[in-house]
Amino acid sequence: MPAAWGGVLRRGLAAFATLVLLSSAAVAAPMPSWPPRLALDHALLQTSLFTRHFDPEPDHNDHQQLIGLELHNPQRWLLGGARFLNSFDQEAFYLYAGREFPLWAPRDDVTLRAKLTAGLLHGYRGEYRDNIPFNRHGTAPAALPSVGLRWGRFETDLIVFGTAGAMVIGGIRF
Repeated sequence: MPAAWGGVLRRGLAAFATLVLLSSAAVAAPMPSWPPRLALDHALLQTSLFTRHFDPEPDHNDHQQLIGLELHNPQRWLLGGARFLNSFDQEAFYLYAGREFPLWAPRDDVTLRAKLTAGLLHGYRGEYRDNIPFNRHGTAPAALPSVGLRWGRFETDLIVFGTAGAMVIGGIRF
């Protein structure tokens, strides 16, 4: 098997695992009423802890310096925004909405969950503009699946960003 196929196979397996996790989460979680209530349950302040590109290149940045804020309602819907340095060391922003899906909660203060967010990604410019799909005018749609753990006020997530890589973020609820 050619070496290039190894990367394709790895990305395909990561995408498949993400879909399985999200589909099992969707089955396990009851469907919330629509529209979501405009009530604040908690906020989550986050930062990046670790990033790895699946096929690293010399110009890839693995230090995102992410700072993000999410606002969650009691039905597990969320709105958020993050500022970070993209893979090419350019300042970027992600504004999004999404929902959490509880997977397992052995105790009241510990929860394993999946999360899916979708929104607008801005900040891939110049020669890197075409490195994300649909970025014709500098802003592109994006969807990010993640799997995370909450322990008391602390949370951590493993986010897969397309076929490019994965990031671990951590945060505190207040």
